[in-house]
Amino acid sequence: MKQRLLFLGPPGAGKGTQASLLCKSQDLRHLSTGDLLRSEVSAGSELGKEAEAVMNRGELVSDSLVLAIVKTQLKALKNQGWLLDGFPRNVAQAKAIDPLLQELSQPIEAVVLLELDDSVLIERMLLRGRADDNKSVILNRLEVYREQTAPLIRHYENLNLLVSVKAQGSVETVASRVKEVLN
Repeated sequence: MKQRLLFLGPPGAGKGTQASLLCKSQDLRHLSTGDLLRSEVSAGSELGKEAEAVMNRGELVSDSLVLAIVKTQLKALKNQGWLLDGFPRNVAQAKAIDPLLQELSQPIEAVVLLELDDSVLIERMLLRGRADDNKSVILNRLEVYREQTAPLIRHYENLNLLVSVKAQGSVETVASRVKEVLN
């Protein structure tokens, strides 16, 4: 099974759920950029202090800082497989991370795109019951996702790394589909 992965998909497609399941079953390190940032901050590392200052100002952490944190994590992994979740989010970030992965001799082996119809996504997200999950907010998040991620999908298609998985059905059914495309 492929061991260096990236998950893509719209909000509500189940990326986090599927990433956690796959990482547990295949002993992969789940590299969620949000978790990595919080971990660096709580560890009080130099990168964490820098990230904390940016986040405390309500700004987005720069690509270069996220890359530095990802690099630190990947270097520590040695030969363990990993799954990147939440980064890269656009083509510029993908082009920035590729040289790093080459330098570490850890190129991405597959990019899993979880696909789901908008109507199912909206229904799922409304059922989550989060305060920020109302229909207009959800529609806006889907629009932003499409603007930023559609070119990224094409980028990985052109590199012959993209595999698509239908994300409709039970968690177990989707997990089975994910494992199938990675073998």
